[in-house]
Amino acid sequence: MTPCAHTAAILEDLPTVRGWQEDLYRDLHEHPELSNQERRTAAIVTERLRDWGYEVHSAVGGTGVVGVLRNGDGPTVLLRADMDALPVKEATGLPYASKARSTDDAGNEVPVAHACGHDAHVTCLLGAAALLAQHTGQWAGAIVAVFQPAEELGRGAAQMVEDGLAQLIPPVDVALAQHVGPGPAGFVGTRSGPILASADSLRVTVYGRGSHGSMPQHSIDPVVLAAMIVLRLQTIVSREVDPTQTAVVTVGSVRAGSKSNVIGDHAVLEINVRTYDDAVRKTVLAAIRRIVVAECQASGCPRDPDIEHYDEFSATINDDTSTGRVAEAFTEYFGNQFAEIPPVTASEDFGDIPAALGAPGTYWFIGCVDAEQFWRAFAAGRMSEDIPVNHAPNFAPVVQPTLDIGTQALVVAALAWLRPAS
Repeated sequence: MTPCAHTAAILEDLPTVRGWQEDLYRDLHEHPELSNQERRTAAIVTERLRDWGYEVHSAVGGTGVVGVLRNGDGPTVLLRADMDALPVKEATGLPYASKARSTDDAGNEVPVAHACGHDAHVTCLLGAAALLAQHTGQWAGAIVAVFQPAEELGRGAAQMVEDGLAQLIPPVDVALAQHVGPGPAGFVGTRSGPILASADSLRVTVYGRGSHGSMPQHSIDPVVLAAMIVLRLQTIVSREVDPTQTAVVTVGSVRAGSKSNVIGDHAVLEINVRTYDDAVRKTVLAAIRRIVVAECQASGCPRDPDIEHYDEFSATINDDTSTGRVAEAFTEYFGNQFAEIPPVTASEDFGDIPAALGAPGTYWFIGCVDAEQFWRAFAAGRMSEDIPVNHAPNFAPVVQPTLDIGTQALVVAALAWLRPAS
């Protein structure tokens, strides 16, 4: 099929933004900022949107930026990019690798890197915003470009909503977002229904009784207790969740004791849960609480455990109608570079935006690994060894065709909704 004329006319000018996009991407990659500290990135975004004629709202939800381009009667399309980086020490060896350090919310000095690809997201959305502003004669409606802080904390979208996002923009007909992932560059994929999992993090503190390591009979050993909890938690997915459903329970951290011959008086476990279905989510969380409490009772603990629920993400559910419309446009433009993908167990807070605005939402992935490298690793059965994934110290999108594809995808998806100019 041939892409519609107004899409082709706009994307013919992609080479006019490509040069500055590549320079900007390298700059953002080299200067990452932690969640809610994205001031430099926000300033760059604000300046460029204003230069292109967008009505700009800064400091939304902290460091968020919203650009609105009104262009006659027609639908309003919201496009979102996240801006924050991670407390990770970069190990890519790239000439533009980050050497940045910053202070996190706990007051710790940490390395900072764009190990999730949000620098690419910002760059692609700016490219799409520029192209749509250059070609207002081709479409009618409104573009809302949202540059969101603090996605990695799962709070940035809600921060923008609570700070009055809905009052700053026209009523939204559809909300769209994308993410780079460890697939071959040039590939685009989405699906209707659940595309990203919900995520729940729990911090569990169990209390024992301390003693000398030579006199364990006087203790209630929190290390043994923690070990029993870790083992028992493994039965939740295998014995309490329907085999046709998906759930992940990970104990990512166990901390107890200070010395080999000292039995401490408490242990701290940090647990992460991923699910797609809300009923499964409730089942898993209830099972964790039941198991922790029961193991503490079985050990004769002197007090009940503390269970803190933090860093909560809802599942990202793609609306069937809007996703079908976007998928049709992607098929028309990208051909066999586009495909339906299975759900991904990573998590996002993008869904908070369409939910709060009462609009359908669609989310998709673009590949960002050199295609030759990807398929060579696939053929050799070395995907885990040779293909870095998001949040790894050596993760970094290949610059092209990642930026081109990400920019094209945003423009194509937006034009699937915007009205062609008369």
